[in-house]
Amino acid sequence: MTFTLAIVGRPNVGKSTLFNRLVGKKIAIVDDTPGVTRDRRLGEGRIADLEFILMDTAGLEQGEAGSLPDRMRQQTEMALADADIALMLYDARAGVTPTDEHFADWLRKMGKPVIIGANKCEGNAVIDGIYEAYSLGLGEPIGLSAEHGEGLGELYQAIIEGLKEVGIDPYAAEEDEEDKDTDRDADTGPVEGDLDYEFVDHEDTAGDDKPLRLAIVGRPNAGKSTLINYLVGEDRLITGPEAGLTRDSIAVDWEWDGMPVKLFDTAGLRKRARVTEKLERLSVADTMRAVQFAEVVVLLLDSEVGIEKQDLKIAEKVVQEGRAMVIALNKWDAVDDRLQVHRQLKDALTKSLPQLKGVKIVNFSALTGKGTQKLMPTVAEAYELWNARIATSGFNQWLADTLEKHPAPSVAGRRIKIRYGAQIKTRPPTFALFCNRPDDLPDSYKRYLENELRRDFDLPGVPLRLYMRKGANPYEGRRKKTKK
Repeated sequence: MTFTLAIVGRPNVGKSTLFNRLVGKKIAIVDDTPGVTRDRRLGEGRIADLEFILMDTAGLEQGEAGSLPDRMRQQTEMALADADIALMLYDARAGVTPTDEHFADWLRKMGKPVIIGANKCEGNAVIDGIYEAYSLGLGEPIGLSAEHGEGLGELYQAIIEGLKEVGIDPYAAEEDEEDKDTDRDADTGPVEGDLDYEFVDHEDTAGDDKPLRLAIVGRPNAGKSTLINYLVGEDRLITGPEAGLTRDSIAVDWEWDGMPVKLFDTAGLRKRARVTEKLERLSVADTMRAVQFAEVVVLLLDSEVGIEKQDLKIAEKVVQEGRAMVIALNKWDAVDDRLQVHRQLKDALTKSLPQLKGVKIVNFSALTGKGTQKLMPTVAEAYELWNARIATSGFNQWLADTLEKHPAPSVAGRRIKIRYGAQIKTRPPTFALFCNRPDDLPDSYKRYLENELRRDFDLPGVPLRLYMRKGANPYEGRRKKTKK
């Protein structure tokens, strides 16, 4: 990636739709509600052979100092500071508005090359809206349709011309690669029409140096964005007293103790009965998708509130997805009776989620940073346990000793025989047990085996999977011999 392109513009002009189009998959939440995007999001954009870092930004709105629109504008300003070129979108169907004019003036003062894009140009009815953009003084507008992928060829050429203004060669890195295709004909390259979007984990097949994927989840206003800002050492995400500021799951690249980490900030999860608006449903779905593709999940709790039923539901979902988990108590500096908070948390986990027995708990203040140094070592420990592998010989010796101590029960007068087992995968540790009647083994006995396994192999707080399979009958297929 040789340059960075930031997409800017007022709310609801199609910035996130174009972002999704250029990265080739649905990452950013798209909705008709203005101001959906609040934090800047990064992705790997591409038009034909032109590859670049792409930034989606919050909609530009005027607001008083310290207000939410002002904080969103500051995030956009930081994105522009990191960008080499900006693409300002406006809605060609609505035409140029006073807000567009205000922020066009603001962009000119930033000293960055700016491309003006007239979005939503499906058909000839928007010709007047395109012509209006000349009044902004940002050059010739480009007609685009982010929804349908139209106009990308013209955008390709405009990016090349804009980069020339700042002396950037977008192909500098490629020229060192002997086998790289050097055909850069823009007329044949840009992708037009529909794209098959998909949330795909492309890093799943990466090498050993792939980043640890760490998702921070919890109820609204627990301090998730504040925690990530403190960890990365900058105001990367919008924070404030308003609940529900985060809507998209934002990925932030970071490095801890030499280990690459991809942090996922997520939207706060409320009770399902309270989630009535479409936008919040999309945010919840985005959060759960982040959990599915994470490796370790930090469940962040507000220490002043304590653990509630919704927190337990979130934890249960993490366990169902088989992710390693760490529970973090934020705002610890504001708690008076700390012993009571810990006791309440452990009692709730014991009653509702016994499979999380022994899960690691850390306490800190994300606002001041006090105690946050304990989080990542605990995350690394949970990740290591999540990848634990037990040798087959050791597992079967443990199984024999456990069955001898407490044999499997008989059902309907017939004995259940568990013959042997083995670990069949990690992440999370997953085991197969072979027996003569797998469907009849009581759940209570499966829980017994799981608890013994967790205790004897020191796997506290890690989701375990036990699958019962029917073992082969050595006498099956043989005819019974009869005496003459």
